[in-house]
Amino acid sequence: MSNTQDSAVAASTARSNTAMLRKLVVVTCVMFGFGFAMVPFYKALCEITGLNNVLKADEVSNTQVDATRTLTMQFDTNLRNDLPWTFTPVEKSVSFHPGELVHVTFEVRNNSDRAITGQAVPSWGPQVTGRHLKKLECFCFTQQTLQPHEVRRMPVVFVVEKTLPEEVTFVTMSYTFFQVEGRASSAAINRFQVEGRAPSAAINRFQVEGRAPSAAVDKVHASAGTPG
Repeated sequence: MSNTQDSAVAASTARSNTAMLRKLVVVTCVMFGFGFAMVPFYKALCEITGLNNVLKADEVSNTQVDATRTLTMQFDTNLRNDLPWTFTPVEKSVSFHPGELVHVTFEVRNNSDRAITGQAVPSWGPQVTGRHLKKLECFCFTQQTLQPHEVRRMPVVFVVEKTLPEEVTFVTMSYTFFQVEGRASSAAINRFQVEGRAPSAAINRFQVEGRAPSAAVDKVHASAGTPG
C-alpha cells in the first residue's frame, strides 16, 4: 500500500514539475522575444506619433535661441539582452539655452571576442520633452557593429526648442542599447556614420546662421574632441 502511495505521489510530483518547466520555457521565450521586439516596436511607435524617429534626423521648425533661460540635461546609459559592451556618456551633463545647437559624445566598448551589432533606443524625462527635443545627428539612427574589443566615440547633436514649457529646467536623456542578432554591416561604413563626417543639412544650416553653442558646449567640444 505504501509503495502504491509513494508511486502516486512521485507521479504527481513529476507531472507538476513538467507543467512548471513548460511554463518557465514559455515565459523565457516570451521575454526573449520581447527583447528583440523592442526596437521594431519603438520604430513603429515613432512612425505613428512622429516623435523622435529612431531612423532619421528630426526637422527643426524654430531656430531662435532663448538666452533668458538655461536648461540642464543629464545623460543615462543602459544595456539590455546581456550585451557585453561598456556604454558611457563622455559628458555626464551639459547646460545650454533652449534653441541652441548642442554637441555631446558617448563612448561604447565591445568587451567580447566577437563582432556584435547593437541598436540604441532613446528615451527622455520628463516626457513632455519629447515634443521639443530634436536630434540632428545621433548614433541611434543606425545599428552599430563593433569589432572585438573595439572602442568607439559617437556624437549626438540636438536642439531643445524654446517652445519647451518654462517650468522644465532639468531633463534626462537616456539611451539603451539592445543586441541585434543576425545583423552585420560594413565596419567602414558604420565608422563613417558615427564619426559624423557627413553632417546633416540641418546642422549645416545652424552653422551658416551663426548659431554658436554656449561656453558650456564649447567646453564640451574641448574635452570630447567633437567637431563643431
